[in-house]
Amino acid sequence: MMDFRPILKILGMLLATLALGMCIPAFVDASNGNPDWQVFAVSASLTLFVGVSLVVTTATGGGRMSLNVRQAFVMTTLTWLVLTIFAALPFMFSELQLTYTDAFFEAMSGITTTGSTVITGLDHAPPGILLWRGILQWLGGLGIVVMAIAVMPMMGVGGMQMFKVEAFDAGEKVLPRAAQISMALMLIYAALTFMWGVMLWSVGMTPFESTVHAMTTIATGGFSTSDGSIGHFDNWKIDVIITFGMIVGSMPFLLFMQVVRGKPMQLWRDEQVRGFIGILVLIVFVVTALLWFETGMDPIQSLRYAAFNVISIMTGTGYATDDYGLWGSFALPIFFFIMFIGGCAGSTTCGIKVFRFQILYAAARVQIRNLLQPHGVFIPYYNHRPIPETVIVSVLSFFFVFGLSFAFLALGLGMLGLDFLTAISSAATAIANVGPALGPIVGPSGTFQSLPDAAKWLMAGGMLLGRLELFTILVLFSRTFWRG
Repeated sequence: MMDFRPILKILGMLLATLALGMCIPAFVDASNGNPDWQVFAVSASLTLFVGVSLVVTTATGGGRMSLNVRQAFVMTTLTWLVLTIFAALPFMFSELQLTYTDAFFEAMSGITTTGSTVITGLDHAPPGILLWRGILQWLGGLGIVVMAIAVMPMMGVGGMQMFKVEAFDAGEKVLPRAAQISMALMLIYAALTFMWGVMLWSVGMTPFESTVHAMTTIATGGFSTSDGSIGHFDNWKIDVIITFGMIVGSMPFLLFMQVVRGKPMQLWRDEQVRGFIGILVLIVFVVTALLWFETGMDPIQSLRYAAFNVISIMTGTGYATDDYGLWGSFALPIFFFIMFIGGCAGSTTCGIKVFRFQILYAAARVQIRNLLQPHGVFIPYYNHRPIPETVIVSVLSFFFVFGLSFAFLALGLGMLGLDFLTAISSAATAIANVGPALGPIVGPSGTFQSLPDAAKWLMAGGMLLGRLELFTILVLFSRTFWRG
């Protein structure tokens, strides 16, 4: 029988943290004379009560409790699900008067750093709600960074065990314990957010706008304070700062610790980082050229729009400075496929992630060489280390389940009455946690408000599935898992 006490105790602590986060927009709304501060105050009180109750009722006299792998699977899924349930309360009771379906969708989109929204009229929305959306994405981004370093390698999900040695094992240790690593990552994450907030403020954003956008940029979330997203500001300096912020958020945060320790080249030596930058530069160059020749836009402007929007979609951030659906026939297939790429493992991004493509490429090269030289012995390498067979199988399984999940999600949305482009791109943006989809309804100039409730619940499930790397959730449906 599984011991749920450690799971519930951690969940209670996280709910208490969420309640403290609700106090910030409550203070902002109260300072601006907006009555919605009461909504945040009541939501925070309820969330804090439940959180403290869970901590108190699960306290034991046996000292520190530890998690095994089975408990880690349950804890990870419950954390994202339960936090979303409580995070939806301010959306539902605010002056926006969202239904619980819409509130849950918005909260799930925020905490999974997806960036899809059902809210219109953001330019006139209460400041507390705008800040709450930013805080949710910031906390979600921080949570996934810590989980990718401390939990995912232990669970061996989708090849993530490749990063276990880098984090905790002997060799080149960064810090001696997981808790210290997590704390260092939090400090780096907060410092980067502060730096980007100051830079955005210095180029024309208000302190409030710069704070929200700094949080959602480093978290690669994409929630903005305006319906027009970053295009609302029409400022090339803002575009450049956010573009580099999205790239920073897509890097392995563990390597930033090496940069802080005076070893900046460790970041570039990482095969995953070089691959990510290479893919990104290639796609930006192609889209810039096509935009220049197909639409007649001048080269500098083509580079500005192509770089920002390609990086935004590829990293799963979801900001937009222009409706790329109007760029011509070349744009839709390119933007559809780059939705799935994502950034680096150990970053705030989602999607398939670059390292999995690199591992499959290395395995495919070995397979081709074996066909040419049947008696040769060839070993695939990643970051100068042999790739274990179990990792290759794990990555292959991830690709298969990812494709299958996407297909079923798209099929389900189609059966609910969505047209082909809306259904297939909505499924892609949900499971890859991108934000905007394609087409006039859910594209960068639209929202998901008009979708039926069943489609919103299905997409919310897809967001959770994609954010937690598929197997973290799917393993819970196995009878063997519950038998122990």
